[in-house]
Amino acid sequence: MFAMRGFDPYLVAIGRAALAALAAVICLKAAGAPLLPPRAHLRSYAMIALGVVLGFPLFSGLALDGGASTAHSAVVIGLLPAATAAFAVLRAGERPRPLFWVACAAGALSITMFTLTRGTGRFAGADVLLVLALLSAAVGYTEGGRLARETPGWRVISYALVLAAPLTVPVTAVLAVTTPMEPSAESVAGFAYVGLVSMFLGFIPWYAGLAMGGIARAGQIQLAQPLITLVWAWLLLHEEIGVATITAALAVLVCVAVTQASRGRRGVGT
Repeated sequence: MFAMRGFDPYLVAIGRAALAALAAVICLKAAGAPLLPPRAHLRSYAMIALGVVLGFPLFSGLALDGGASTAHSAVVIGLLPAATAAFAVLRAGERPRPLFWVACAAGALSITMFTLTRGTGRFAGADVLLVLALLSAAVGYTEGGRLARETPGWRVISYALVLAAPLTVPVTAVLAVTTPMEPSAESVAGFAYVGLVSMFLGFIPWYAGLAMGGIARAGQIQLAQPLITLVWAWLLLHEEIGVATITAALAVLVCVAVTQASRGRRGVGT
């Protein structure tokens, strides 16, 4: 949010990946590792790149620029742990119990009711973008967690960033010279944070945790994200937090907690 106060949302969404790619290349070179991932895993790395390198930053940034408040976004993205668990079922062969699907449906219903009562009585374009951001992140998290079982987490995110670099770097260069910029200390710091921390450093322990704890189980850590985001939005951005937002956030947390507790057992060979 701070970054977009001085830079175009497209530049923030794509430029953060270009900045992170630079950090990734430096780390790979310093470790003496190849710059490209094994050919056998190119499909998975492409899914990570499309999911968390391109999709999530672009869709979430455009949603915020399109009018979605940070608080609203936090509640919608609160379904991310359940979405990640669902993709883990599909990709990792886990066998959830019926209660898992009941909780997922209840969480989706809670979010639907929340969005439909935000004043317009219908889904707004920003809500569609948030859903796309959610699905993108879920795919990227699942594939990254799977690969991190055999490859260190820092290399997983580094390979995804490098794989996307032929797109992110030139697009960033074009946007830098064609979009208006009003850089300030606040916006530059925000851009540096989303590029180096959110897009790169944060994924290192995250993928390692997914690999060690299981994709669905480790996703429980995200349960605190909506409420933490709401608090920071209130403290830093002075956004108002209504009863409906808090109620929806708590409902999502309960539903996602049930999905994680009811994840079932892993399939053979996973």
